[in-house]
Amino acid sequence: MAEACPRIIARDYLDYLGKVRFLSPATVKAYRGDLEVFLGRLEALGLSAEGLGHREIRAFLAELAKKKLSPASINRALAALRGFYAFAVERKLYSSNPFDGVQGLRAPKKLPVVLFEEEMESLLGGEGGTFLEARDRALFELLYSTGCRVGELAALSVDEVFPGADRVRIRGKGGRERFVFIGREASEALAAYRPLRDLRLAEMPGGGAGEKALFINSRGGRLSPRGVHHILRRRLRERGIPKPAGPHSLRHSFATHLLDRGADIRVVQELLGHGSLSTTQVYTHLSLDSLKDTYVKAHPHGLRKRQGT
Repeated sequence: MAEACPRIIARDYLDYLGKVRFLSPATVKAYRGDLEVFLGRLEALGLSAEGLGHREIRAFLAELAKKKLSPASINRALAALRGFYAFAVERKLYSSNPFDGVQGLRAPKKLPVVLFEEEMESLLGGEGGTFLEARDRALFELLYSTGCRVGELAALSVDEVFPGADRVRIRGKGGRERFVFIGREASEALAAYRPLRDLRLAEMPGGGAGEKALFINSRGGRLSPRGVHHILRRRLRERGIPKPAGPHSLRHSFATHLLDRGADIRVVQELLGHGSLSTTQVYTHLSLDSLKDTYVKAHPHGLRKRQGT
């Protein structure tokens, strides 16, 4: 039986990831790039995709290392290729998965960037009557209030967020749905923004007909995650907050501040939409300073030491 075309298998695999596994477009795009590099190398060397040995795999990983890719990028490529072969084996296109048992690299753990509560107040503070000012305030208030990923927020349509509602249903990674909550400040910011959004669309050619995005750019189209990143970076500079924070930092801040104030970690896990508790536990490390402060204040010996007695 002739070998199935690897590029056709790759195409079907990527479709499966996006349409069945509901992986994010960014993840699918990254996996596509990893598969392109791998299959291109096989073609250049005249190798078959089926029946690869550990020698060929080690050579491929060595090539990635020569390009000075980070351990995280190499591990992502391994995940893409392991999944590609598993997909092919399950459909009986290949007989085995040569990436089974191939260990990933140990990647140094980086703690996420978190804004202190005072920094969040500075970021969110301020009033403004223009479309852009109202939109940006509503955008950041909602990110911080809900703990959403920026892609989840950018995907919201105006008819999914009802005026005065205290929650909204989100579809997250893997197609998992969850409710996130809209606090008072975020609700007020949305109420101020919505009329200006509608007015901006009415000023567009054709009246912005058919645009369903909750958050729109100055041209009346859906605001992209990249656009949110640029807006946030500008806002941080304007407010004098010297941190390399991105939109995901507001999600990190949401989780850390909840834990600092005594929220149960499993509740935070549910609010974030994490499939595994271990993913949420990174935020416990960010709260060590808060825990130490609580200990000093609450423990009898800690209290005496702080008072110098």
